Amino acid sequence: MSEQLDLGIDNTVDNVEEYQFKPIKGYPMLNWKGKRPFRSTRYFPAQLKEVHGSDVDGWLNKIFWGDNIQVMSHLLKNYRGQVDLIYIDPPFDSKADYKKKIKLKNKQIKTDTSFLEEKQYTDIWSNDEYLQFMYERLVLIRELLSDNGCLYLHCDPTKGHYLKIILDEVFGQNNFKNEIIWRNTSSHSNSNTYGNIHQNIFYYSKNSENLFWNNEYKFPYEKDYIEQYYRYKDDDGRVFKSEDLTVPSRNENNFFEFCGKFPSGTRGWGYKLNELEEMLSNNLIYITKNGFPRFKRYLDENDGIKPQSLWTGKEVYTVGSWSEESSIGYPTQKPESLLSRIINISSNPGDLIFDCFMGSGTTMAVAQKLGRRFIGADINLGSIQTTTKRLRNIIDENLNDEDELKSCGFELYNVNNYDIFKNPVQAKELLIEALEIDKLNGSYFDGMKDGRKVKIMPINRIATKKDVSDLITNLDYKAYEKEVETNPNKKVDDILLVCMGHDLDIKPHFQKECPFNIDIEVYDILKEGSGIVFKRDSEASIEVNESTLTVNKFYPNTLLEKLRQDGTEVEDWRETVESIMIDTNYDGSVFEPSIVDIPEKKELVSGSYELPEDAGTIAIKITDLLSESYFEVLNG
Repeated sequence: MSEQLDLGIDNTVDNVEEYQFKPIKGYPMLNWKGKRPFRSTRYFPAQLKEVHGSDVDGWLNKIFWGDNIQVMSHLLKNYRGQVDLIYIDPPFDSKADYKKKIKLKNKQIKTDTSFLEEKQYTDIWSNDEYLQFMYERLVLIRELLSDNGCLYLHCDPTKGHYLKIILDEVFGQNNFKNEIIWRNTSSHSNSNTYGNIHQNIFYYSKNSENLFWNNEYKFPYEKDYIEQYYRYKDDDGRVFKSEDLTVPSRNENNFFEFCGKFPSGTRGWGYKLNELEEMLSNNLIYITKNGFPRFKRYLDENDGIKPQSLWTGKEVYTVGSWSEESSIGYPTQKPESLLSRIINISSNPGDLIFDCFMGSGTTMAVAQKLGRRFIGADINLGSIQTTTKRLRNIIDENLNDEDELKSCGFELYNVNNYDIFKNPVQAKELLIEALEIDKLNGSYFDGMKDGRKVKIMPINRIATKKDVSDLITNLDYKAYEKEVETNPNKKVDDILLVCMGHDLDIKPHFQKECPFNIDIEVYDILKEGSGIVFKRDSEASIEVNESTLTVNKFYPNTLLEKLRQDGTEVEDWRETVESIMIDTNYDGSVFEPSIVDIPEKKELVSGSYELPEDAGTIAIKITDLLSESYFEVLNG
């Protein structure tokens, strides 16, 4: 596999290992068991894996797979203070595991065991871990927001009151704007308690003085509202409601007779006499049964009402079986209409939007349709796969529509859980970036760190005594011998070995075999708390014959093991496949698929694909039903 690493970052910034945050000054402050201050974070590199579609004005949207605290730590380098709107729908601490049901393509599973369920995210927490989890992420969110940016945090009454206090602490009470009550269903028949038919959305600004707000946006009228208020009709059939023409104050200028009536009590007319007469001549005055004039507000001249804090109506209900969006089939999925309101109210076209609990990708899909730039992140592979399919569909639908604006493509990155075992060059570049090593060119050593020469051992196995012997052989003997001419015991060098596991006696072996006094330290990625994780691929049998690529077999090892435990047999490998994507001119760095096979739920992938005449290096990505992927580069 000749895939190369593209970190997608600016290497001109020095000393990025630790980002310091501004002190938290908000009050009141909530305390919990195990509360720890969160004042800084370390940098994690990103591995560019795929590109879908093309850029617009030099920008490609971005999707990150990884723990969002590590993703946001990565984003601080280039996007600190740059994000205009953040919406998050985090776990609610609901004491439930949200799982994606796995069913083989075109086959029914007889049993209903947990083997075929994959967690989308775990929402079970012990003690107060949930509060610390959210606290740290909210601090990072504040760092990413621009001065005129805002946050919408979606929650429910389970932990909403705690989150509100944490938000006050992180953002400051003065930056709390609204609590939105979202009625997400028409009814819920709970026993022995009130039916829970709403969730909460907390709306905060980064800076109260600079907050953007779309004054032109309006909510559509609901049917009940129209039936209650717009109950009058003109002779021509136009529907209107009647509104009061008076104000609750009287003076010599607004107390006069109009249409044979004076304002009652202490009220006065809200308009001058000539203005009222002009309304009357334009058929804008309605006379009640008792002869009092009121203003006609026509329904066809009004596009809705200003946003309120209570959001109701079927158009923003939770995605149900009746909805076109139900085919996405993701647990906790939110409707596009809900996100459309938020994005329209709190951002302009071209603004940057971020969602670090991406889920089914609703925020990203709506941002794409509304012409906003976006960055999304999720720790779950199912989320990444669902969002990728959803965004690909939007891009593909616009390709042949000349009336549509050019649909911006997106890049897909990994942050941690790096896929590099088949490429030692890529592994080395990644570790140099992650460990902040100053790279050395033209040297046996890979770089310098804290005054030590760094040698990175092979990353796909443990370091052995043979590796150390090879290191000793490649030392600069001439330079060392010159240094010890006058002092044989002089220390001549400091070396740091970076490895992924090692023989226990690797350091004593070096000291025994090396003829010079060299201080050597061993940095074991698995033990030093670096947090760096690597993953391995499944297996496949693929061949290219003339102008056809054929997948003969595919072995998604994790999924097959689950199926075996469940007693389910796989007759056709295609039953296990979610999608196949092929880049017919792979550049060795970024995967840009030109052949995309994403069948409907009960359909199977083809497995055989015609290649274009100009095909070069071919790369294929096969994604299984657990959203785990196999990647291979083939010779054209």
